[in-house]
Amino acid sequence: MKTPYPKAISPSLTRIGWIGIGIMGSAMASRLLAAGYCVTVYARNPLKSLDLQSKGALTATSPEELAETSDIVFTMVGNSEDVRSLILGPAGVLSGLKPGGVTVDMTSSQPGLAREIYTDAKRRECWAVDAPVSGADVGAREGTLAIFAGGDAEVVEWLSPVMNIMGKVRCMGGAGNGQSCKIGNQIAVGSNLVGVGEGLVFAEKAGLDPLRWLEAVKGGGAGSTIMRLFGEKMAERDYIPTAFAEYMAKDLGMAVAQGDVALPGAALNKLLFSGMVANGDGKLGFHAIVSVVRRLNALP
Repeated sequence: MKTPYPKAISPSLTRIGWIGIGIMGSAMASRLLAAGYCVTVYARNPLKSLDLQSKGALTATSPEELAETSDIVFTMVGNSEDVRSLILGPAGVLSGLKPGGVTVDMTSSQPGLAREIYTDAKRRECWAVDAPVSGADVGAREGTLAIFAGGDAEVVEWLSPVMNIMGKVRCMGGAGNGQSCKIGNQIAVGSNLVGVGEGLVFAEKAGLDPLRWLEAVKGGGAGSTIMRLFGEKMAERDYIPTAFAEYMAKDLGMAVAQGDVALPGAALNKLLFSGMVANGDGKLGFHAIVSVVRRLNALP
């Protein structure tokens, strides 16, 4: 199997389309612009694209129009329903993508949907890769994201020059495997967040200074990237989002919905994050899960 184009990806030749310019997507698209790529963006609210336009981005009025003028189209949106509409809808990406074009979905979405997109893309003589990411907004800004790719290995390799601008890509196997990898990642991250939150609350209730507790334990077995990135924020109740709690509830929901694997920890954590959403806190950072533990312990 050959890569989709005889020429390698390069800023002077490869046209990129980008859909999804939230906290993560805007930072990722900015890195591509800074690397010299021609980037066209689509946003349902055009005002949200003004910052990227100031950096040189072009705009399109629909996913189909964007795809018609792009060699590679990236999507980084909220949920599986958005992905389905934007890529498979009647005026979606695959309606406009020319044969040989590539669609890369970086949303945390359903593995089954990724396989459906892959099949439809192949039917249209196009290519599809599912490539969700981990690393929060700091990783998006600094280009240090972990990217989990599913699809044809040769296509993932061909994409590596542009993927490497955003982070480190690993091919996890066939279509949908990138999404399955991300769900596993979220199971571990969710448990880590809850664990750090409970440790902080326990320390506070025991009369310890939570920040001193963090300093004491972070160099031992309890230390983790999650603790390093979010521990102080959790202790200081700084819940400004780098990734929304509602997305963690969504991802853990996909995990427990698999039905063929027992995940008692993920199921409990999904309930805790879903409680945040039910309380109107879904747009807080996912590290605000400590607020649920605090509430259960009658702490402000």
